Amino acid sequence: MYDEKTDTPTVTKTSNLNEELGQVKYIFSDKTGTLTCNVMEFRKCSVAAIKYGDNCESSDRFNDASLVQNFTKGHKSAPVIRDFLTLMAVCHTVVPEIDPDDPANIHYQASSPDERALVLGAKSQGFVFAGRSPNYVTIQVFDCEERYEILNVLAFTSNRKRMSVIVRMPNGQIRLMIKGADNVIFERLREEQHYQSKTLEHLEDFARMGLRTLCLAVADIDETAYNKWSVIYHAASTALTDRENRLEEAAELIEKDLMLLGATAIEDKLQEGVPETIASLSRADMKIWVLTGDKQETAINIGYSCRLLTPGMKIIKLNEQGLDGTRDALRRYASEYGASSQKDSLLAFIIDGETLKHALSYNCRQDLIEILIACKAVICCRMSPLQKAELVTLIRQEVKAITLAIGDGANDVGMIQAAHVGIGVSGVEGLQAACASDFAIAQFRFLNKLLLVHGSWCYSRLTTLILYSFYKNICLYFIEFWFATLSCFSGQIVFERWCIGLYNVIFTAATPFAIGLFDRHCSADSLLQYPVLYKTTQNSECFNAKVFWIWCIKSIVHSILFFWLTVAMLQHDVAFQDGKVGNYLFLGNMVYTYVVVSVCIKGGLESTAWTWLTHLAIWGSIACWFLFLLVYSHMWPTVDLAPEMVGMDKYVFSCPSFWFGLILIPTMIIISDIIQKALQRTLCKTITQEVQERELLNQSPANFLRYPSRQYTEEDIGVFVSPSDDPHQEHEPHGYAFSQEEHGVIEQSDLVRVYDSSHPKPSGL
Repeated sequence: MYDEKTDTPTVTKTSNLNEELGQVKYIFSDKTGTLTCNVMEFRKCSVAAIKYGDNCESSDRFNDASLVQNFTKGHKSAPVIRDFLTLMAVCHTVVPEIDPDDPANIHYQASSPDERALVLGAKSQGFVFAGRSPNYVTIQVFDCEERYEILNVLAFTSNRKRMSVIVRMPNGQIRLMIKGADNVIFERLREEQHYQSKTLEHLEDFARMGLRTLCLAVADIDETAYNKWSVIYHAASTALTDRENRLEEAAELIEKDLMLLGATAIEDKLQEGVPETIASLSRADMKIWVLTGDKQETAINIGYSCRLLTPGMKIIKLNEQGLDGTRDALRRYASEYGASSQKDSLLAFIIDGETLKHALSYNCRQDLIEILIACKAVICCRMSPLQKAELVTLIRQEVKAITLAIGDGANDVGMIQAAHVGIGVSGVEGLQAACASDFAIAQFRFLNKLLLVHGSWCYSRLTTLILYSFYKNICLYFIEFWFATLSCFSGQIVFERWCIGLYNVIFTAATPFAIGLFDRHCSADSLLQYPVLYKTTQNSECFNAKVFWIWCIKSIVHSILFFWLTVAMLQHDVAFQDGKVGNYLFLGNMVYTYVVVSVCIKGGLESTAWTWLTHLAIWGSIACWFLFLLVYSHMWPTVDLAPEMVGMDKYVFSCPSFWFGLILIPTMIIISDIIQKALQRTLCKTITQEVQERELLNQSPANFLRYPSRQYTEEDIGVFVSPSDDPHQEHEPHGYAFSQEEHGVIEQSDLVRVYDSSHPKPSGL
């Protein structure tokens, strides 16, 4: 998990959350900078019903020479191509910055990355946006300068879903140039359209590739009609009340009778591996939510691009302005799609920040939670940083599931700190999120390995370690209780005090370390290839109350066997050939030896990855006890310690019953566990155990999932399943998205009417 491009490694900033990486159920992600690079590229277009950009050279960016060739060689679509590229170079609010040292070097500043991508796309085809003044736009068409007088700029808004400019062409003709969503443009076209059906097909192709689409159209306006409309527009623009609505009404009067030119397709570049990562995490039964401040259309488009939204999903959109409307809509959706009726169904819920403000109120909260739990994916748009944190806190408190939040900017710090596990992406927006997180990664794709591999390993290791620690201590210390029944509860202990103290420090310490550091229940490749394996740790199948008490009962039964079999062996036989019998320490050291040997081997039996370090821990711990007994029995009187242990090694090692018990008792204990595991693996084998066996046989773990008795689908194991073509499923129409700031202090459309690129830019101090 190291990014070579930025030389950024993964950094762990806390060590007590490793096991929670294996239990994540909800992932809350920012969009810009986390899922995307926020870099727009002009990729494809459709002009006069001809698609461009499907050639091999256009794999990364638009590089289809046939577009310019059709224009320069007089193809029948040449006039449409000229209007199309001219519109891309003129209809926008981009501001050019000309390098005084190199006038040919023009930097484009835009409030919308989509517009900047379109201007750069037109530039690559020979239509260069060269300058802007308050009333004119200058473009260079194959080194020939053309000036267009800007009469009006009708700005983009979320309600309009389009923007347009009214220009006076070099030949004096007044023309409306417009770009926007396909449904908005199509309903304003004039009746006779030659390219509409074919353009619609191309839009569907672009949308399936996750590209952001816009339709381009023009309309020639009569001088007299424009003058009449200009009066209406001026009155609307100077209105003191309800100005925005009046401007939209005025725009409706002029934006009609359009002639369709074609469509553009822009790629909002995702970070490397994002679609594959989200698809993999979804198959691991994690619910991924995108919390972003961007517009709804942009977020939905990215949702399709990164496979968060799939064609088979039914989309629920909630955009209400008031509390009453929000409450009624939530109740209606909760009754229809609530968690109790369609749990884990293919639902996607999309809500904006204004509606979420009402939905988080006390009256609506429960209905909101029911809908959210029932959905596979959730997209929240136009959210403030505080709302992000509130939503994460709500799910954490109400659903009682492990949550993870990932982001890259300062506005994501709140939700990162509100989640159980916070992941910071070291991105272009700074290191605020990385500094406030529990884990810092360089790319979103590293989340796949962090959760599916390291999360599963850490949880499996820790839970096995906890269960094993309880087991080994119950085995030893319950023996004191059984001895108390023989000693009439006098308080006498059967083990020497230093032996008891060193039990967890030396003799059984190495095996838990080997389990906690080196154990792997499945290989990293299998965990990444088959995300369904993550469900074992996510659902706490290997560590719950049932499993815990089974281990406790088993350890109590083993302690009974350790003590009473040893007592029975000494009770019915003479310990030594000369007729001597051992004391309580002789009994204690025999039982202690059997416990150490059995517990160490039991640790190996619970390990699934036998490395040389595992062998060293098991057999080395056993050897340490025998060596300790040899040395400890001869320390007194050289060292004033444990005089009662003098000569104990000779008594224990010279007793035939001890060696017989060393073979019999640990063998009985271990064989009973082996039989139990064999029965369990034969009768009710888990998916993890099946994968382990397939790995040992060098077989593909996917084969067993095709058996009729297995209830795992091909989608679970990573095989692509084509979506349903159910006509009732909702599909996002043709990938429309357009990113531009709205309602700023100074609108971009107003700024361009006072900007003049011919004036030198003031230099700083």
